[in-house]
Amino acid sequence: MRLKMCSIHVKDPASAHEFYTGILGFETLMALPEHNLYIIKDPAGAGGGSVGLLLEPSDNPIGAAYMNACHDAGLPAIVFGVPDVRAEYERLAAKGVIFQGEPSEGPGGTTVVLDDGCGNYVQLHQD
Repeated sequence: MRLKMCSIHVKDPASAHEFYTGILGFETLMALPEHNLYIIKDPAGAGGGSVGLLLEPSDNPIGAAYMNACHDAGLPAIVFGVPDVRAEYERLAAKGVIFQGEPSEGPGGTTVVLDDGCGNYVQLHQD
C-alpha cells in the first residue's frame, strides 16, 4: 500500500495552482479548469512525483470551516520537506511570499511557515 493522493482545501483552486506551481515549484499532474480541478505533484526527481496533492475547492462548508479554523489558529495545513529551509526561505521571500517568521531550529529539524495566500499556512521542514 502507498499514499496515492491527499488534498488541502483552498479558496480558489486556479490561484492555488498558480502559486504552488509558479512560486513553490511543484508540477501539474492534472488541470481541468472547466471542472475547477487541479492536482499537483513533486517536481521531477524530487521524490518520485507519485503522490498527487488535490487543491480542493473550499466551497463545502465543512472544508471551509476546517481551512479557516486552521488558518486563524496559525496551524499549517500541510508540511513540505526541503533540503535547505533557509535557502527556500530566501528564495521565496524574494518572490514576495509572506512568512509567519524566520526559520527556526529545534529537535525535529529546521522549519519555517509560509502563507500560501489561498487560505492555508504551509510548513517547510528540513531534517
